[in-house]
Amino acid sequence: MTAQTETVNAAGSIPDHPSHNSVAVRWVRHWNDRLFSFAVDRPASFRFRSGEFVMIGLPGLADGDRPVMRAYSIASPSWSDELEFLSIKVADGPLTGRLQALAEGDRIYLARKPTGTLVLDALLPGRRLFLLGTGTGLAPFLSVARDPDAYAQFEQVVVVHGVRQVSDLAWREMLAANLADDPLVSEEAAAKFRYLPAVTREAFATQGRITDLIREGRLFTELGDATGTAFDPEQDRVMLCGSTPMIRETAALLDEAGLTEGSNAKPGGYVIERAFVD
Repeated sequence: MTAQTETVNAAGSIPDHPSHNSVAVRWVRHWNDRLFSFAVDRPASFRFRSGEFVMIGLPGLADGDRPVMRAYSIASPSWSDELEFLSIKVADGPLTGRLQALAEGDRIYLARKPTGTLVLDALLPGRRLFLLGTGTGLAPFLSVARDPDAYAQFEQVVVVHGVRQVSDLAWREMLAANLADDPLVSEEAAAKFRYLPAVTREAFATQGRITDLIREGRLFTELGDATGTAFDPEQDRVMLCGSTPMIRETAALLDEAGLTEGSNAKPGGYVIERAFVD
């Protein structure tokens, strides 16, 4: 651990702040040299909808500096007693450069109020729910896919995760097992959940960018869809999270297919997280 992280990560060294809770780290998992996830205690007063994001961070490096805070999607479902996060590693990043050195028992800041549009409330009723994410954009969909409401509202829930390398497929075993160990949705997920990982820079069963899979119809054939090779604006609902180019390109494809963008105020056929794109 570097000298910088030693001064801010020690358990109990971060007091509560007027707009942030101080929460303890429960566990940390390093997927590879570019990606890690961790979980923190969930304050009793913290409420969120599956798919929302929250600001997390650490104190400034010098006395009197403002806390360094960034928006992170919550990867836990809304019923969980812990809050999971998925993050990239940036060696010199003002926050991720320090977060990646976290260990069990360390403390971080957690804002008191979550928000976001990647929620079921922002979508119109439909038959299939597609959760399309690249990289750490998987995080909010780990939340939504483990929420019983998703299976109450949709006949099929599909997570598509696009990455560069196979080792970037965080939570692959859990998703490939159709959430078999999930305490609330395992039975429904066995019948309704589908997982399609796609890799762009290594040999893999499904290769290519999510946008290419959509254009070529492979997204639907890979899922064994016998009803067509395009989105149905009457039945399909979509959530998008990932890189800005991917979101903009995919949103354009959804517009062409006849789906309309939704929001908390006006539900639609698809939603993106504007806070991350804009």
